[in-house]
Amino acid sequence: MGERRIGLTLGKYAPFHRGHQYVVETALREMDDVIVIIYDCPETIDIPLPVRAGWIRKLYPRARVIEAWGGPNEMGYTPEIKRMHELYVLGLLDGQRITHFYSSEPYGEHMSEALGAADRRVDMERTTYKVSGTAVRESPYEKRAFLDPIVYRDMITKVVLLGAPSTGKTTLAASLAERYATVWMPEYGREYWERHHVDRRLSKEQLVEIAEGHIEREEGMFGQARRYAFVDTNAITTYMFSLYYHGEAHPRLAELAELAATRYDLVFVCDTDVPYDDTWDRSGDVQRMEFQAAIIADSEQRGIPYKLLSGTVEQRVRKVAEVLEGADE
Repeated sequence: MGERRIGLTLGKYAPFHRGHQYVVETALREMDDVIVIIYDCPETIDIPLPVRAGWIRKLYPRARVIEAWGGPNEMGYTPEIKRMHELYVLGLLDGQRITHFYSSEPYGEHMSEALGAADRRVDMERTTYKVSGTAVRESPYEKRAFLDPIVYRDMITKVVLLGAPSTGKTTLAASLAERYATVWMPEYGREYWERHHVDRRLSKEQLVEIAEGHIEREEGMFGQARRYAFVDTNAITTYMFSLYYHGEAHPRLAELAELAATRYDLVFVCDTDVPYDDTWDRSGDVQRMEFQAAIIADSEQRGIPYKLLSGTVEQRVRKVAEVLEGADE
């Protein structure tokens, strides 16, 4: 039996695009084992290292991913800089034998030599995938074809609007999407309720179907979002409805509500200072006030940071814009 072939590749993967995937996939096809080292680089991209490493682990579970915290920031090909990177990588490997070093960059030569490995260059001329991390960072929406959906969803800011019925969530979500030329996710629960309710009620199991269906549609929407995605309600709202009408929630719905607590980047709660729209499918302004109090209490109990939005639609849009555009600076 011959020597086990162990490939290594490394990078910042800021973000992890199709060109990077091509290198990793080539290594996986040719090697018995593959190690991917991913550098921390907060100066380049604001997506945390564990999230970026998670992309690779999800896409390529066969690869061993090493998170390189505190690696050298210096870039270039002076002898000092090259040696600095070589020693750092050798330290991370801690004696692990590497037979082939995979890259699509000139550093493949000196790094493979330091590792005592074969220098395997992949698509150096970028003929297969004409893309770069810089180009994707500058125009993620326009370059999204070069990103797996798992990666692209983390390149957008996901904003959820909570609040009791008739607090202006739908109008606000649509207005925000128009302002930013992006997409928004309507409340799937309303659509489902209109099709399936019996005497204005749904079972606990049907409420699970609402939460799961809403998330499924969200995931499809995220791939078309431009910078921001706006969502009208989430699984926590459905969970609150279950408590209100049944006094309890299905375990699966409770699980989805827990996941929703960290699913979105920003949470806004629409205030009850807008006139109540007393349509046939609603239960009155008293219930609106009770439900609003329950939503706020639940958010605080879960430790979810949120901002309360009051005023007209225009005033609310401006308040959201201040937060979004302030966060981008």
